Amino acid sequence: MPSQSTFDLPISGMTCASCAGRVERALRAVPGVSAANVNLASERARIEAPADSLGKLLAAVDGAGYQVPSEPLLLAIEGMTCASCVGRVERALGKQPGVLSVSVNLATEQAHLQIVAGLEHQPLLEAVAAAGYSASPVDIQQPAGNAADQRLRRERWALGLALSLAAPLVVPMLLAPFGVHWMLPAWLQFALATPVQFVLGARFYRAAWNALRAGAGNMDQLVAIGTSAGYGLSLYQWAITPPGHMPHLYFEASAVIIALILLGKYLESRAKRQTTSAIRALQALRPDEAVRLHNGEEQRVAVSMLKLGDQVVVKPGERFPVDGQVLEGRSHADEALISGESLPLAKQPGDRVTAGAINGEGRLLIETTALGAETVLARIIRLVEDAQAAKAPIQKLVDRVSQVFVPAVLIIALLTLITWLGLGAGVETALLNAVAVLVIACPCALGLATPTAIMAGTGVAARHGILIKDAEALEIAHGVNVVAFDKTGTLTSGAPRIAHLHAVDDDRDAALRLAGALQQGSEHPLAKAVLEACRSASIELPTVSASQALAGRGIAGRVEERQLALGNRRLLDDSALGEPAAMAAAARTWEAEGRTLSWLIETAPEVRLLALFAFGDTLKEGAGEAIAQLSEQHIQSHLISGDNQGSAQAVATALGIDSVHAQVLPADKARIVGELKGSGVVAMVGDGINDAPALAAADVGIAMGSGTDVAMQAAGITLMRGDPRLVPAALDIARRTYGKIRQNLFWAFIYNLVGIPLAAFGLLNPMLAGAAMALSSVSVVSNALLLKTWKPKSNP
Repeated sequence: MPSQSTFDLPISGMTCASCAGRVERALRAVPGVSAANVNLASERARIEAPADSLGKLLAAVDGAGYQVPSEPLLLAIEGMTCASCVGRVERALGKQPGVLSVSVNLATEQAHLQIVAGLEHQPLLEAVAAAGYSASPVDIQQPAGNAADQRLRRERWALGLALSLAAPLVVPMLLAPFGVHWMLPAWLQFALATPVQFVLGARFYRAAWNALRAGAGNMDQLVAIGTSAGYGLSLYQWAITPPGHMPHLYFEASAVIIALILLGKYLESRAKRQTTSAIRALQALRPDEAVRLHNGEEQRVAVSMLKLGDQVVVKPGERFPVDGQVLEGRSHADEALISGESLPLAKQPGDRVTAGAINGEGRLLIETTALGAETVLARIIRLVEDAQAAKAPIQKLVDRVSQVFVPAVLIIALLTLITWLGLGAGVETALLNAVAVLVIACPCALGLATPTAIMAGTGVAARHGILIKDAEALEIAHGVNVVAFDKTGTLTSGAPRIAHLHAVDDDRDAALRLAGALQQGSEHPLAKAVLEACRSASIELPTVSASQALAGRGIAGRVEERQLALGNRRLLDDSALGEPAAMAAAARTWEAEGRTLSWLIETAPEVRLLALFAFGDTLKEGAGEAIAQLSEQHIQSHLISGDNQGSAQAVATALGIDSVHAQVLPADKARIVGELKGSGVVAMVGDGINDAPALAAADVGIAMGSGTDVAMQAAGITLMRGDPRLVPAALDIARRTYGKIRQNLFWAFIYNLVGIPLAAFGLLNPMLAGAAMALSSVSVVSNALLLKTWKPKSNP
């Protein structure tokens, strides 16, 4: 019979006694539940059920129409050294009642858990301790600062001492090829090797004992057994050698192996620290203090003391301490490290600013709109941390291998020993070959292969404004061969602009000047387009008088003693003016493209047609380049739009998009994405809000947004700025990161597949095995770090 556990679950959504009864009945219907009591006052349910039935209990509560709230928990894990350690900690935590999910990252030495809200942490810490490790909670909002630096300093000190003690033991071996046969006295070799073996190498014995006590195997057991065998053999040889004779000792092998492993660990820690550089760079953007304006006086206060609505002064060169809206002043903001935007952005009253960005040349007064964990910067940091902590599906292969790796190596080493003895070799030869097998077979590289590549890839992507939500999205994105784009706001600006202007007398600026004068003060989108064109052309506008709206037609007014009107075709028809042939042909062409047309007419002192304006959504800068880059990557592009066929086709033709789906209702976008999935792996690109169903329907959703909650949650990848070129860039970094994962796994496996047989056949001495083992971990991490040099494809 399965072991019974007591589950104490919070239940949200209950409002009355009948709700409690409904939840209670649903829980008691779960197979294996022996008792279930729901307390409405405390909003909790106490259940006696099999230890592995949490998923069924949650499903029962959900089926009854209520929820069990959950919360994240981050634990720092000490003592892990290889992939098998990761699996052991995950299994220990996953068995605990109330743990919904767990992911342990060897590179960061942290466990990311999702637990039932209010769950006691102590049983989780005890479960980790029982598995042979130690755990402590980490504040998710305030990550540990210099703990890694302190550990790196300790490792550097231990490494320096180990190398200093091991070096004299190696010198005679280095001199031998030059005909110098000299050995240190046995007592001196013993004195040098012993502190390396039992003081500097104590970490291996402790970790090996903890794993053994937990009934499992890890890399430290291999190192401890291997080096102890060499050290013990040396003591034996020393003891049986007659006085006056030099014994054949192996103290140098054991000491050098430990020194080399410590060297590998130090280099590995240094390299792993570089993989988290993106997170540290983002965390460094958060200022500790701010200047608050209170009753007209500037006060320097801690950022933690600010409240929503507070007015904050940001001086030139300072970082914005909070998210806010500009109240006074004009300046530029450098958001390069947040959004990847290389050029400073102009800021004026009404514009939003982001915490962590650098204020440019002007003093700004801003109103606080988000603080602490709710700022865009904090959310970006959380998103990158979550992505770096998550496991890629390919990691499951490593987890399965790691469960049997250490026992298999111990068996191979034992068979090596027995075989060499059976072949008539001496005890020394057999033992040294078995030791070489133990030392070369290090599963560290296996455990580091995937997380280091993911950390480096997601980190460099974040620096360029590409936020990858999790490792699964990254793994799927590498295989994308179909990209579907929403049109408005994705490939186009999302606001009308003057796409074409046909002036009867060919004086475009004069026509624009008169139209701009009529539209002064209007908030209509087409009016804004005219006024924006006037500003861009630096056209000074004359005053307008007697301005009036013409219902259903447009606007009229007097400009420089001329009575003018600007409006739609109904206005033109009412004026009884005909169109010149050239203008009529242009109107038909532009209407076929889905443009909105407006005619500028002079009604007094004479009636005549002055100009024809065609308004349309303009293409975003870089849209054509993005489609071209996708084509170079052999990725099909599709346009899915609710606009008419002419408008959508015009955009597709201009950009070189392969296929168009026009006049599509928002609800049907998901259906079309589903149909496209029949031809490959589909990425959907949208704004992350009205395209949420289509983003969810795609294999991977790519949201072009500004880092809002909706955009981040709706898609697997969020682009921090609306540059379409980030789409092929995101797919490129996903492919490169996945490529590094496969390369790392190949090298991690090949080290063992080649090294273990060489050691077993006596072709690899223990010291070379130790060097190769250390090199395997360092090479895997260093290979992943090559991703840090990645940059999106530059503009031609």
